[in-house]
Amino acid sequence: MSPDSTSQQLDEGTPLLHSEANAPAKKPQTPLPWRQFSMLLVLQIAEPMTYQVISPFAPQLIRDIGITHGEEAFVSFYVGLLHSLFFATEALTVFHWSRLSDYIGRKPVLLIGLFGLSLSMFCFGLSKTFWSLVISRCLNGALNGNIGVMKSMTAEMTDSTNMALAWALLPFAWSCGSTLGPLIGGELARPADRFPNIFGDSEFLKEYPYFLPCAVPATASALSWIVIFLYLKETTTPQINISKLLPWRKSKTVPLAALEPLPVSSSISDKPVPIRALFVRPVIIATGSYASVALVDIAFHTVQPVFYATPISLGGLGLDTPTIGTILAIQGVVNGVMQPLAFSRLHDIMGAKNLWLFGVTCALPIVALFPALNALARLSGVDQSVWYLVALQVILWGGLNFAYGVSCIYVAAASPNRASVGATTGFAQVIVSIMRAVGPAVANSAFSISIERQYLGGNLVYCVMAGMVWVAMGVGVLLPRTMWTY
Repeated sequence: MSPDSTSQQLDEGTPLLHSEANAPAKKPQTPLPWRQFSMLLVLQIAEPMTYQVISPFAPQLIRDIGITHGEEAFVSFYVGLLHSLFFATEALTVFHWSRLSDYIGRKPVLLIGLFGLSLSMFCFGLSKTFWSLVISRCLNGALNGNIGVMKSMTAEMTDSTNMALAWALLPFAWSCGSTLGPLIGGELARPADRFPNIFGDSEFLKEYPYFLPCAVPATASALSWIVIFLYLKETTTPQINISKLLPWRKSKTVPLAALEPLPVSSSISDKPVPIRALFVRPVIIATGSYASVALVDIAFHTVQPVFYATPISLGGLGLDTPTIGTILAIQGVVNGVMQPLAFSRLHDIMGAKNLWLFGVTCALPIVALFPALNALARLSGVDQSVWYLVALQVILWGGLNFAYGVSCIYVAAASPNRASVGATTGFAQVIVSIMRAVGPAVANSAFSISIERQYLGGNLVYCVMAGMVWVAMGVGVLLPRTMWTY
């Protein structure tokens, strides 16, 4: 073989092995539009705050209105029902809000959602009967189309170079709401009893002991409405100019050219696709991953405060409302710190699919810690060892939430085209809302049955929750390692 031939073979083989010159250059990260994106972060706080604010006092509220007639085993059932109603009504409407945002723009739908959150929370705080609580929660869910629209706007504000950073910051904002909600609910419930020097003379707060914690997120939503109305710019080109129909000033539109678009095939229309076009493999798999992790998460969220409030002899920890609120607030802080610090790096190191599977796997020890906590409390009361396990559970929950950010990236990437991002996220949010409606009802009903009939030694609920985790892991296996593009 001639030297020239050998040199040619080395030249052909070497680039395949070690040449960095032929490797594609890493695309520089596009800066996020921080002013606009920060308003989305503020909005992201609103829903978990209004959802979580009732968690610390919901068991006591159910006892106070007398719907259980003194039967402690039924408390968790009615608490789960209140949680489920929000997501059940949201499931009926969220797709239509997201679909509507593809036509009239994102901003008008956000404003309607904020109005609904504020109105419904004021109504919840003024409720004196179980049915008025039901109506308030249904109103809250029905008027709330924000969650899907915010995901659409995030997809429209980002590209492949900065989406991981954006989806790391959204869970951080969600965690802020998850922190503030329980803290507000735990500290401000029954203020006339807890702070007699300040609120002891207020007959109104004695008559409506849960109005104050509900009024705080309601007022925050009202203030957010003003900020969004004045300053948020539209991120899509509306198909219908709503300013011609309503006496609002015209919204400013962010030119899509100013935001680096994701690659779009020239053969795909820039119009929203029909609903039937969403029933394709990428959308179904991405939606399934999002829905399964939401089911696991919401089951944990609804069982956790009830478990803490249930007496030790019945299978819980017997903690009071302020303590429960503090634990849930710390949990939100831990998650809020973990997401922006670790999500983007882990996403780059592990890849989207592996990070999703890691997050869901964290749910197995989370569930196993419930019976372990009760067993320790039965032996020696709520001592230091119990608090160590509570802390471990809180940290693991932060790991579980990595799966949320990954699921949102998959859903946005699965959209048939850029004009259908709202419909795609709305469709995914419908399925997620159904899971979030089913999860509390199933988990808390299983908890009630476990306490009342002592199935599997009172541990039936944890077997049900573990089953949810295994189903989620089965769905996650179907996720591709390479993200879809549209």
